[in-house]
Amino acid sequence: MNKVHDFPDMISMRAAALAACTMLKILANEDRLLILCQLINGPSSVGELEKDLGIRQPTLSQQLTVLREEGLVATERKGKYIIYSLANPDVVRIMETLYSIYCGGGGNTPHKS
Repeated sequence: MNKVHDFPDMISMRAAALAACTMLKILANEDRLLILCQLINGPSSVGELEKDLGIRQPTLSQQLTVLREEGLVATERKGKYIIYSLANPDVVRIMETLYSIYCGGGGNTPHKS
């Protein structure tokens, strides 16, 4: 059983908390979450993401830039298109967890206890 006390020291625990906060700040945007959810299904171009998600191109490009700069997505040029894909295995695990909590039960709302 993992406990908070399993950290070797408080410095390690603070570093882990900072890393978690940084990731959560990046994810704390509806458009970025939608983009990451869509990219779980496989790589997409900006045009495909715009069509599938209904996010306007300027907003989409802005949020993709944030995700790319933070290392969550990678780009690959294919002809005149830039293809985006998930680049961080941790974000895949986080998105799968969020999906199971908020979408996995067949509804779009979290389970309330």
